[in-house]
Amino acid sequence: MRTMMKKLAAIAVAGVASTPALTQSGNPSRGERDFRACAPCHSLEPDRNMTGPSLANLWGRQAGGLASFERYSDALKASGIIWDDRSLDGWLTDPQHMVPDNAMTFEGITDAAVRADLLAFLKEATKPGAASQQMAQPGMGGMMGGGRVPNLKSLQPSQHVTGITHCRDTYRVTTADGKTRAFWERNLRIKTDSSKDGPERGMPATVPAGMMGDRADVIFAAPDEISKMIEQRC
Repeated sequence: MRTMMKKLAAIAVAGVASTPALTQSGNPSRGERDFRACAPCHSLEPDRNMTGPSLANLWGRQAGGLASFERYSDALKASGIIWDDRSLDGWLTDPQHMVPDNAMTFEGITDAAVRADLLAFLKEATKPGAASQQMAQPGMGGMMGGGRVPNLKSLQPSQHVTGITHCRDTYRVTTADGKTRAFWERNLRIKTDSSKDGPERGMPATVPAGMMGDRADVIFAAPDEISKMIEQRC
């Protein structure tokens, strides 16, 4: 299996050897703006891992090789890829084509100019010792999602939370439609809303948050309900 994955990766990398993004100069300023779509999942600070691994010191790193990140897919760890201009361009073009069965929740960027801009920004921003001030730019936090919460007095079964368990770094949220979803603990936000739009007591609600489907808010009517609902169980 490992040998097969390495062969697939080599084919994919070779297939982007003449991709247009590698033949044009990217604009780092535009790339910085594009990176705002990546920032909810990837930090530029060394070993500050989020949904995805930190991108600090990315060039020259083996795919799946950051020791402080424990959620790599087996496919990526077995790929043998070393991140450079060409391999990163292939990854940004189509991650699933380059490494089948990887866990990246991102379909790729078809516009070669956008990829070139993003790579130009990342090449500078991920260098050893590079400042990570880009994360403090106005509007960067807005990429985490949000918006006005809908009225939660009347819930669909998929919105009504009936149980929450916590084990190590994972929450599992069960809803009235019988489904259970797992969330990294930093991706599940526990909130209260006692306003006229908030949920009824004993009827906590879940609403999606963020762009990738990997985040959610669980909203209670009052703080005293939270500890009663969350069960420590593995």
